[in-house]
Amino acid sequence: MTTLDLITKQDLEQFKNELFAELKKLGINPTTEQSGKQWLKSAEVRKLLKISPGTLQNLRINGTLSYTTVGSILYYKYEDILKILERNTIKN
Repeated sequence: MTTLDLITKQDLEQFKNELFAELKKLGINPTTEQSGKQWLKSAEVRKLLKISPGTLQNLRINGTLSYTTVGSILYYKYEDILKILERNTIKN
């Protein structure tokens, strides 16, 4: 007989908390991922990246972050935001 490793509800809760903490470090909001939203409004992008309206405007102006407009509302692809985060990842 082999020894079985039991996983408790507390172990799973701890794993979930650690996973969410790592995702937040990467700038990924797990709730946005789960909702499957492809397009984000400016306020959502600013909150996700923790940046000011001026910084977001600079990202648009210098071509770092592409966007589209519908009426007067700016939309950003979630996929493009992830690409920017990946490009700027610091590897030790």
